[in-house]
Amino acid sequence: MSLPTTFFGWIQLLIEKYGPLFLNGAGFTMLIAISGTVLGFLLGLLVAIVRTIPVSKKDNIFKRILMKLVNIILNVYIEVFRGTPMIVQAMVIFYGSMMYLGLRMPALGAAIFIISINTGAYMAEIIRGGIISVDKGQKEAAHAIGMTHWQSMVHVVLPQAVRNIMPSIGNEFVVNIKDSSVLNVISVSELFFVGKSAAGTYARYFEAFAIIAAIYFVLTFTTTRLLRLLEKKMDGGKHYTICGSQSAADATITLEKGENVPHD
Repeated sequence: MSLPTTFFGWIQLLIEKYGPLFLNGAGFTMLIAISGTVLGFLLGLLVAIVRTIPVSKKDNIFKRILMKLVNIILNVYIEVFRGTPMIVQAMVIFYGSMMYLGLRMPALGAAIFIISINTGAYMAEIIRGGIISVDKGQKEAAHAIGMTHWQSMVHVVLPQAVRNIMPSIGNEFVVNIKDSSVLNVISVSELFFVGKSAAGTYARYFEAFAIIAAIYFVLTFTTTRLLRLLEKKMDGGKHYTICGSQSAADATITLEKGENVPHD
């Protein structure tokens, strides 16, 4: 079989021979990115809630010391994983656990674990910023009617905070799709890894990685558009209805967003 002599000829040949391999790598990339982002969000959510637990001088000494130690540990976790490259974290965790703990982690499991704890460090600060952005009066009102810190977070603060940080969460997801490529250092069969394998067969690295770049772009572009639709869905409709009042329990008023409630 004669080999192609043009750029598009090589593109066609590589797709015909390695198309299923590229799709398989894209599937692993999305699996790692989705799993890592979801688990990282849950980890970051837990860290952010713990870091916002109020501590005052009225609390007993045990609680104050415990919260101080917990905050120090969480700060170290955040600073270490935000301050070191993911490729280094992957090497340290994967090979370190093998050498010193005798634990041979499955490549895919290790990849999801690494992405999750790395994402968790970023998500913790993103969510904490979202919590701080919610008006303090709403949290104080929740406490005034007897809600605990956790209840006020779950029912009052977090629903608003999550909507405020949706663009940042989406951005972190897109970053994870691209940054999963560094996990090829621990032999994870994600998109970059299979692309490198395909390129080495004919030594056509430019054409092979042009295909890989196009696939990454499709994945991130599609993800971005879906997240935009989710944001609009969370915003609700253009109108909202207020039901009942002290003077007329059955009355309803329909208003547009941003419109003030009329006064008699």
